[in-house]
Amino acid sequence: MSEYDAPDGATAETATGPVPVLAVVGRPNVGKSTLVNRIIGRREAVVEDRPGVTRDRVSYDANWNGRAFTVVDTGGWNPDAQGLAERIAAQAEIAVGLADAVLFVVDATVGITDADAAVVKILRRSKKPVILAANKVDDARREAESHVLWNLGLGEPWPVSAVHGRGSGDLLDAVLAALPEPPPEQFGEVGGPRRVAIVGKPNVGKSSLLNQLAREDRVVVDNAAGTTVDPVDELVRLGDREWRFIDTAGIRKRVKEASGHEYYASLRTATAIERAEVAVLVVDGSQSISEQDVRIIQTIRESGRALVVAFNKWDLVDEERRHYLDREIERELVQVQWAPRINITARTGWHIDRLVPALDRALEGWETRISTGKLNTFLGRLVAEHPHPVRGGKQPKVLFGTQATTAPPTFILFTSGKLDAGYERYIERRLREEFGFAGTPINLQIRAREKRKR
Repeated sequence: MSEYDAPDGATAETATGPVPVLAVVGRPNVGKSTLVNRIIGRREAVVEDRPGVTRDRVSYDANWNGRAFTVVDTGGWNPDAQGLAERIAAQAEIAVGLADAVLFVVDATVGITDADAAVVKILRRSKKPVILAANKVDDARREAESHVLWNLGLGEPWPVSAVHGRGSGDLLDAVLAALPEPPPEQFGEVGGPRRVAIVGKPNVGKSSLLNQLAREDRVVVDNAAGTTVDPVDELVRLGDREWRFIDTAGIRKRVKEASGHEYYASLRTATAIERAEVAVLVVDGSQSISEQDVRIIQTIRESGRALVVAFNKWDLVDEERRHYLDREIERELVQVQWAPRINITARTGWHIDRLVPALDRALEGWETRISTGKLNTFLGRLVAEHPHPVRGGKQPKVLFGTQATTAPPTFILFTSGKLDAGYERYIERRLREEFGFAGTPINLQIRAREKRKR
């Protein structure tokens, strides 16, 4: 969910308490995700002109006329679906059960279908307030045609064009009238649950891990790679605390090779990493560590996020594979040897209890602060034991250091000249040996003293 008009680090939920929830449902390809983008005022829901692009229930923060609410986008709802489509429909039904009101979207250019009539029966059983949106009404002629939707028995159909925005204000007024008033503002502790992005290449078990943590089928799981195309936020209680998990689309081999909704989902995965505090990289332990895995690690490092590496499908890893995996870790993960590593089997839940201690270690390292006095005592000792090598008759020295920020730890070193990259790596390694910093990248910024002009 995007954050809006809330204190730093607080979402709508942490700023004002629980906000009312609106579930957006309808059969496939009636324009639900386009309408969701119109409601929230930004292009976040994946949109493509073919059915089945949205597969999970995905939540977004929205605000209309000063009132906050949560919009839940769902997959196309066909009550007679089978296989993967059946599970998508089940997600929509769950969303209705959790919502305070339902926005039922119908394609006004098609009229009432058997699937629409079947969905209406389910909505009536839910006893939730229903707002009927007649979508794709682009002009006055189509608006007259939308009156046939009165026959659904859900009250007045609100004609709207999700693409052009026509009628969206009246529709949102009707939505606010159906939603309960939010509770009064609460001024509690700002910050909310720690944010965790579950990332990895397609089909490594990210959604299975989230389902296991949530103890329910929260995310559609299918052997077809790339089943998840939107980030899905899930509040999960683990270790007596609440965590906000973001399940992301499998990162494609090349963004430029991904087409249509996969392209937008790839961009959204990078956004999910930016929104998180710590990323859990899920790697298929039974397969070789790939170039894609290394690229994702690079993305996490560049974003400055804490990192935990979870080797999944450990039940498929035999002695021979472990031997080769150890060598691959030394070779491919050399840049993140500091990241806590756990071995799990998400499908059965084996060892997922090790995730919370690993997350705690990574977040503790990410937020570690060293006092200036302690840092400079350490730097003085380091330089005395291992001075910078002489280069071109000159030997740069570290004069002073300070930690500018945490999350991630960022140090500014004032020096008498430019430091070798190898010496910077040596300083980082010694910082980790002395102070920990498990699970977090470290940023070193070198400020070389300029020569005085005579």
